Amino acid sequence: MIPPDSPRDHVTPYDRFAWSDTQIEAWLVEGLHAAELGAYFGAAEYRALKALARRAHRTPLAADALRVLLVPGIMGSQLGLRRAAPLPDDIVWLDPFDIQQGRLAVLRVGAGAPVVPLGAVLYSHLRLKLALRARGFAAEFHDYDWRLGVAELGRALAERIAAVERIAVVAHSMGGLVARAALKDSATRHVTRLVLLGTPNLGSCAAVQALRGTYAVVRKVARLAAQPSAETLATEVFSSFPSLYDMLPSGDWSGRADLLEPQAWPRSGPQPRAELLERSRATQSVLAPPDARFAAIVGVGAETVTAVARQRDDFVYTLTRHGDGTVPAASAALAGVPCAYARVAHSDLTRDPVVAAAVVDFLERGASGRLPARWRSASRAAARVSDRELRRTHAAKVDWGALSPEARRAFLENLNEPPRFTLRVPPGRARR
Repeated sequence: MIPPDSPRDHVTPYDRFAWSDTQIEAWLVEGLHAAELGAYFGAAEYRALKALARRAHRTPLAADALRVLLVPGIMGSQLGLRRAAPLPDDIVWLDPFDIQQGRLAVLRVGAGAPVVPLGAVLYSHLRLKLALRARGFAAEFHDYDWRLGVAELGRALAERIAAVERIAVVAHSMGGLVARAALKDSATRHVTRLVLLGTPNLGSCAAVQALRGTYAVVRKVARLAAQPSAETLATEVFSSFPSLYDMLPSGDWSGRADLLEPQAWPRSGPQPRAELLERSRATQSVLAPPDARFAAIVGVGAETVTAVARQRDDFVYTLTRHGDGTVPAASAALAGVPCAYARVAHSDLTRDPVVAAAVVDFLERGASGRLPARWRSASRAAARVSDRELRRTHAAKVDWGALSPEARRAFLENLNEPPRFTLRVPPGRARR
């Protein structure tokens, strides 16, 4: 079992660094706290952010500037608990010291903890915000409790959108589903654009693996925890997140299994919760259908799970290069919607400068020529891997206290990096 929560006054270095994005931007512009910010972001990233922040600061913001809400994906907002001043808020996701103490149990939906979003994960999202601000957009984050269901999160986003006269939305990964749910509300008809970055419109096998305890993020987080295994975390914590069920694969791309049926899952290993499977059947119906405001940027060329099948008492995943490493191109692209294809990994779609420039194009005129508008892979290479094999990856525990600052930063920056497999062309099918 996962240990109970530790005292609320346990303050870690990650809690102390829980400054807002606006405060961080001000320090970047002024050159303050350079050593701390350089250690937090890394020297190269700090230099890039400082240059972007100063460009943004020099760009006048018009009184009628278009407001752009940036909606992160799943795990892209910090989560934790409020503390009374003078203590900083208690960040749980993603605080390695708290994870070592077993405090991820606080995030279990239904556990009763008053978990709240505590800002976007800045390493992943600050570049894009600053790039938009430098082009004259009033960009701001919409952080949210990504454990919850898409319909509930969409209602909250719709309320925020309804209060603003001129607004557009740029959403990464699951954030795109939240944004589509918000646009189903008649109070959001005034949204001028919705730009989707790697959104799993028809799901992702990453959700399957998270529920099975074989997803790279779950396994790496479990390496930090002193006691629980990835399977324990999946069973006791991650399986309580309605958001994961809302992103289970659907459509022809993923295979023939109906993953919303409990009997489609292997009997051994972590299991999904039947009531959450049933609830997620309504997910597609709460999403706004594509219209002229939509655009999508789709990552391609990375090893991505593009099919899942049950084999005996296990899941077997097929990997191809037809996606961004997390979301297949067939799920991220929407019929009838302008698409741009980028050879960019899923977690880097919010950090890539060409993608950011294409986002600006879509916001300004609904089209972009910076990236190909069509993509067809000539690669026939594939690999197959089972849950059983994935459970042998990222198994050794990590002593966070013994890691150097550079090693700690590399660990967190690569949290979403999947294990590498050798893709081969099937016999009899020539590579083209």
